[in-house]
Amino acid sequence: MQLLDNKVEFRKSLLSWYKEEKRDLPWRHTSNPYYIWVSEVMLQQTRVDTVIPYYERFIDKYPTMETLALAEENELLKMWEGLGYYSRVRNLQIGVQEVVESYGSEVPNNRKTISTLKGVGPYTAGAVLSIAYGIPEHAVDGNVMRVISRILLIEEDISVPKTKKIFEDVVMELIDKNDPSSFNQGLMELGATICTPKPKCLLCPVREYCSAFFEGKQEELPVKSKKLKKKIIPVASFAIRNEQGQWLMKQRPSKGLLANLWEFPMVELKGDATPLEALIEQYNITPIEPDELISFKHLFSHITWEVKSFLAHLTGMEKVPEEFQYFTSEEVEALPKAVPVLKIWEEIKNV
Repeated sequence: MQLLDNKVEFRKSLLSWYKEEKRDLPWRHTSNPYYIWVSEVMLQQTRVDTVIPYYERFIDKYPTMETLALAEENELLKMWEGLGYYSRVRNLQIGVQEVVESYGSEVPNNRKTISTLKGVGPYTAGAVLSIAYGIPEHAVDGNVMRVISRILLIEEDISVPKTKKIFEDVVMELIDKNDPSSFNQGLMELGATICTPKPKCLLCPVREYCSAFFEGKQEELPVKSKKLKKKIIPVASFAIRNEQGQWLMKQRPSKGLLANLWEFPMVELKGDATPLEALIEQYNITPIEPDELISFKHLFSHITWEVKSFLAHLTGMEKVPEEFQYFTSEEVEALPKAVPVLKIWEEIKNV
């Protein structure tokens, strides 16, 4: 392969560009493996611009692994509120607890051991090892696969799990053993800013090594089979206030989707039932004066909620199911809530 014949020049071009052009991101000012770990977990399925303020608040709140290990779940979920995929922060805390209890608060510095920690997959392990410890280990994510597939004209389907091994092997052959941190971050940065789904080839520092560019196939790669369509579930959420101005809310179950987060009464819409009819049938709650608020879609990895929301009221005589509690506006503000509830709550505050 042309690239492998020129890998020294490829490395030099990539590292030179990265050191000149890299974005100034807060986690790039540290080699603390715990901080790197936190940043990588936050960056999974979340945009960099969104992550920055969360990362800074999180590290300020939990500056050491011991502080995170001892954090209460409600407080932790509140700190993560709006980032979504809440299992990430639960797994992060469990993994950190393992490090504190079993490894004397020292994040393991080898792939075999660090990979046993809860929530640490091959990519996170490689990122922490290379960035924090300077160990030449692969850290292959979607950005890296896009870059490498174009450089080497790899046409295997990246949605097939076993294909990832091809890219891991290539990275291990190419990686700069003197500066694996900059090499891995350079590949990630290139995929995030230049070698994007619509590539900016004229700005690319390694264009001369790119087989896909010379064959005009850069926009056809990487090959990725289409995902199955997500199941669409219509739901209705009712922000219900009593005569004292308190809000009716319940906590979701401790297992499953959005576990332990707080929400307004919400019902799945089936058949021809109206939202109000569905609410009465499921919870035997009959609010008065329901006014429609906002409608929106909320995407999960496997389903999509089509949400209709309503603002309504209850009289003092109305009984509510025991799983519900009333909260003042200040208390609602402090509860950990999922993004759909946050959207509704923000809308209410603007009414």
